[in-house]
Amino acid sequence: MFSLSAIGKFIIIVGILLVITGMLIASVDKLPFLGRLPGDIFVRKGNFSFYFPVVTCLVLSVVLTILLNLFLRR
Repeated sequence: MFSLSAIGKFIIIVGILLVITGMLIASVDKLPFLGRLPGDIFVRKGNFSFYFPVVTCLVLSVVLTILLNLFLRR
């Protein structure tokens, strides 16, 4: 199966990734353009409002794909 040292390294890596993700989520408010790009869908009718950040999702997907390909390339 797995050795304890391999499991320990995996837990440390997951912990570091969680810390980095938490820091990114906490700093998203400081990026004024994120979530308000042209092409994001926002509909408000009476008491109902619907928001779907289409372009923001596409931009984040492209950026994350490039970063992951740069860092995780084998």
